[in-house]
Amino acid sequence: MTEADISIKLFSFLLLVCSLSFHEWGHAFVADKLGDPLPRAQGRVTLNPLVHIDPIGTVLLPLMMLLLSPGFAIIGWAKPVQISLPNPRTRMRDDLLSTAAGPLMNLMLALVCAIALPFALAYAPVLKDGLVMAIYLNVMLLVFNLIPLPPLDGSHFLPYVGMSRATFAQISRYSIIVLIVLINVPLFRQLLGGAIAMVSRPLFEISKGIAGLLG
Repeated sequence: MTEADISIKLFSFLLLVCSLSFHEWGHAFVADKLGDPLPRAQGRVTLNPLVHIDPIGTVLLPLMMLLLSPGFAIIGWAKPVQISLPNPRTRMRDDLLSTAAGPLMNLMLALVCAIALPFALAYAPVLKDGLVMAIYLNVMLLVFNLIPLPPLDGSHFLPYVGMSRATFAQISRYSIIVLIVLINVPLFRQLLGGAIAMVSRPLFEISKGIAGLLG
């Protein structure tokens, strides 16, 4: 592994930590605005990465992927934001909105980077590779977190489509092991890559459109 490879892997890891922090802040921020006191009481309404880090999802798994992979594939998750849903009349709405806020934050970050990319190409080319990596990474987090397995965001929707709480709790016991296995299954990685490419394509089209306007 060359010094350049190590630098890129380190940058991608730091980018992942920052993106995951924005993701969890999105959950906490929306829940807080909806009147849930728990995220603020636990200090989660912040962009400070230290309060969002999960030892397995933010550190161990991403570093294993970076160190053991010949490329720069990386994925992960942060410590889930806990919500109390204090209002019984809006409990379902508040849960779904605060859950969706995390992936939407990654989409927003990817969109901002896509808009910034043509300006970087025109005025600061040194930023190009970092912005492209940020786009793909945040789209990857968006797609990955929609997988319906705990602790990922997609799992929060399962009880609302008929899954019992007991079944959900049973799945949660083994879900991290299942996720780690899935990540190493070629078919799963191909499907994940296809979904990432599909979501990334319109973002890069936006970049191309802005680049055309810049001349």
